[in-house]
Amino acid sequence: MSVLNTVPFEKFHGTGNDFFVVDAEDPVPDRPAFARAHCDRDGGIVLNESERVGADGVLFLALEDRYDPPRVVMTLVQPDGSVAAMCGNGARVAAAWAAERTGSDQIMIDTPAGTRRAIVEDDDVTVEMGVPMFAPRDVPADSGEPLVETEIEGLTVTAVNTGVPHAVAFVEDVDDVDLEAVAPAVRHAPIFPEGANVTLASPDGEGGFDQRTFERGVEGETQSCGTGAVAVVAAAKRLGLVEGDDPVRVSPPGGDLSVTVPDEGSALLGGPAVREGAGEADTVFRER
Repeated sequence: MSVLNTVPFEKFHGTGNDFFVVDAEDPVPDRPAFARAHCDRDGGIVLNESERVGADGVLFLALEDRYDPPRVVMTLVQPDGSVAAMCGNGARVAAAWAAERTGSDQIMIDTPAGTRRAIVEDDDVTVEMGVPMFAPRDVPADSGEPLVETEIEGLTVTAVNTGVPHAVAFVEDVDDVDLEAVAPAVRHAPIFPEGANVTLASPDGEGGFDQRTFERGVEGETQSCGTGAVAVVAAAKRLGLVEGDDPVRVSPPGGDLSVTVPDEGSALLGGPAVREGAGEADTVFRER
């Protein structure tokens, strides 16, 4: 195929959850095709001779700086071309990107799952994540009652929506589970009409949890998943594994996140959001 034009992009990551960021003012005629091509872990973009090829998604961001605090409209297109309603690490990256342009330490992020407030302190970004929802209609799940410690395709899970649906399984050691083998059956289980992210968690012995997540739309494990981290703590509270409103450390492979799930009000997700570099990406392709 021959390239017709290009668009500038930046690369950010939040605890290893990496994204290409494109200003929505720059035209990309086919966003799903753009994401599928450039996020591919085998043939996608390689930035600054990094060992990591591709990314976990493309954030198309529209800055509206006439508001106080500034607003950014976030659209996350995943590697399979689908649009995710919410992404915790993506929202933190969006806030960092907007803060760079406005100098504001508070950013409002408009997502398909609702508007979220973010606080930016240097490289650390904390974002509101909404109230976790367990009701079957909210997950969604084809069930007459909440799925709490329910066996689904051989895995005992608790289902919760933290912006997107998660099936959370608490295990003795997340590293002892072959996630790529067990997750797809749960992710595609008929009880989840829109599919589900599959998140494993195990207590770290210090009041926090280790985490691994197989992400819907990525169709594989990611180095970090913010909605998954919030789902871990929300499910842990539901099961009585944690109590109170104090922050809980959740550790996916990419680094530590801070999660607060209060008894009332919005959950909070905090952690680093780091700019890795910038480049130009092909936007339109034509078959030869």
